[in-house]
Amino acid sequence: MREGAKTESRGARAWDRFLTERDREVIGIAGYGARQGFGTRPALLVVDVNYAFCGDRREPVQESILRWRQSGGEEAWDALPIVSEFIDLSRSKGLPVIYTTGGEREDKWDRGSWLWKNSRCRERPKTAELDGNTIMPQVAPAPQDIVIHKQKPSAFHGTNLIDYLFLLKCDSLIVMGTATSGCVRATVVDAFSHNLRVAVVEDGCFERCQASHAMSLFDMNSKYADVLPSGEVRTFMEGLESGLFDLPAGSLGKA
Repeated sequence: MREGAKTESRGARAWDRFLTERDREVIGIAGYGARQGFGTRPALLVVDVNYAFCGDRREPVQESILRWRQSGGEEAWDALPIVSEFIDLSRSKGLPVIYTTGGEREDKWDRGSWLWKNSRCRERPKTAELDGNTIMPQVAPAPQDIVIHKQKPSAFHGTNLIDYLFLLKCDSLIVMGTATSGCVRATVVDAFSHNLRVAVVEDGCFERCQASHAMSLFDMNSKYADVLPSGEVRTFMEGLESGLFDLPAGSLGKA
């Protein structure tokens, strides 16, 4: 399933309206944006699709962030059906589905450097009955899925993710989730640094700021990953052989 490196040319992309003509010229001359191609044994990685980043209902981001300061607003709810579809497809093909979400002490002491750059970092959501780290019910993990709890942007930092990928013999990741410019991007850069091939599902990612979202997709596509529309990634996944992986047994493993 490898593809030769070539500078790609496709339809309108999220970042097009933010690029200058000079940017386009420089990227082309420098050779960035070559298509690396998919791996042969991918895992689906769903980054931080939880209440903290989606909110508890569909509403404009300016309203949602009053209660959930990290919410992606309506863009999050637009992405949820796409994320759900890819999870279902991955399970039907027997591909690993790996989630990340956060976790911290009640007193927020272990938030560490997060406290330095956001004045609202210590506050609790105004919807007190919901834990922001709970993965959205529309995309909830199944017993055989893997959930990684992290405290920093990258899913690799301080976690067992790379060990699990070695155990599964994965050579690549298909990444979706949030925030595009933060946890998604940090995770993609670390995956690249571990010599994994990465495909990012463009319309399966979201965040609060439109410019940050678009330009982070652009940067990842230029240097670290193939950023692709969901239809193209879906076609690749549908063509994979089923049963490639020895997945966790989940509830089936209980006596």
